[in-house]
Amino acid sequence: MTAAVEVSGLTKRFGSTTAVNEATFTVEENTIHGLLGRNGAGKTTLMQLITGQDFATSGSIRIFGEHPVENSGVLRRVCFIKESQKYPDDFKPKHVFESAPWFFENWDAELAARLIEDFRLPVNRRIKKLSRGQTSAVGVIVGLASRAPLTFFDEPYLGLDAVARQIFYDRLLEDYAEHPRTIILSTHLIDEVSSLLEHVIVIDDGRIIIDQDSDSLRGSATTVVGTGTAVESFIAGHEVLHLDRIGGLASATIGQLTPAERAAATTAGLELTPVSLQQLIVRRTGLATELEKSA
Repeated sequence: MTAAVEVSGLTKRFGSTTAVNEATFTVEENTIHGLLGRNGAGKTTLMQLITGQDFATSGSIRIFGEHPVENSGVLRRVCFIKESQKYPDDFKPKHVFESAPWFFENWDAELAARLIEDFRLPVNRRIKKLSRGQTSAVGVIVGLASRAPLTFFDEPYLGLDAVARQIFYDRLLEDYAEHPRTIILSTHLIDEVSSLLEHVIVIDDGRIIIDQDSDSLRGSATTVVGTGTAVESFIAGHEVLHLDRIGGLASATIGQLTPAERAAATTAGLELTPVSLQQLIVRRTGLATELEKSA
């Protein structure tokens, strides 16, 4: 496959703070990637560097084989939608959508009109008078209808309610199937988007700690439940991501098991359950508190 994004040894420092630390990864063209991690982990900084909105301290970035910084030919193929998107004070949604074709050569006005209807967006109201959810819908519509070859969504859909978020996910998949492009989703709502993601990149404290396709990542851990003695005996020698004890029972999240180990667990009377993508990332990054805040 062709690489849409290639990042090598990328570092960004703000004074004594290192926001991105030696990040190296590749994003294949025409895939949906998840960029996941805690607040302050470096997700937004990383996306700003990739899209040429900030300068790296060191390292290299290529978008479709070219440097993105001050490269209008590359940036015309990129759409970056973020939660804190700013618009002129007097702008209405209709002004955003009318001006979008100037920036996105693949702009689809029919798709935008359909999405406006789906989200029940009042296009003639000033954006500063819109609710948070309606403002989020403006960004989501631009991101989808732009059909940019490389599209970033930096949590712009957090302001949407559950029904509107599901509309976003459904429309994204529908349009992606008909018009493949490279999409990178940054979000805390991992369980909601997990079925969309083909590949997952997790950043923690500025470092890339997971860079793996979703299917293999989902199978990389298992939860073992049973009596405390049986569980502790079974997990000896395994990578233990998390261990809970309640009375005489225990639950442990451990690394991948072989078929023989699974059979041994069953023989020992232990229950094995799969670990969701969200649970796995929580275990590896301590994301639980922030996920609870986002719920």
